[in-house]
Amino acid sequence: MNKNVETKEFETILLEAIDKAFASLGKRVKDAIYFHLEHNFMIARQDIPDKFDDFSVLLERIFGLGARNLELLIMQNLNEKIRCLYRWEGPNWLVPELTFKDYVNLMRQSFENKVENEDTLEFFIYDGEKQEQHT
Repeated sequence: MNKNVETKEFETILLEAIDKAFASLGKRVKDAIYFHLEHNFMIARQDIPDKFDDFSVLLERIFGLGARNLELLIMQNLNEKIRCLYRWEGPNWLVPELTFKDYVNLMRQSFENKVENEDTLEFFIYDGEKQEQHT
């Protein structure tokens, strides 16, 4: 499979965001997580973008409810690197249900389709339906 430049660039950014989240737990813990993923679950660090759904499930298996904190850190780190803007267009009482996997997939799609000269990405969520809009 020949990946395009945008896909490779996004995968690098995603891995950096994951590295930073794991590093917040300490270098030894970060190394242990990657060792555990590779040796017990056959997912090497560089394979995470291609096996992201499995990676997400494994985070939950390894950390239980604590996986949510790591997911939030990864999403925050990813957002800092890609610089996305969000605007909720639905009712204030309705919070969009955007899972970790949905978020990363949406960021990937937006990043890979963005106009080359854009500095930021913007997408809108309408009443639970995910729709993206580039600005």
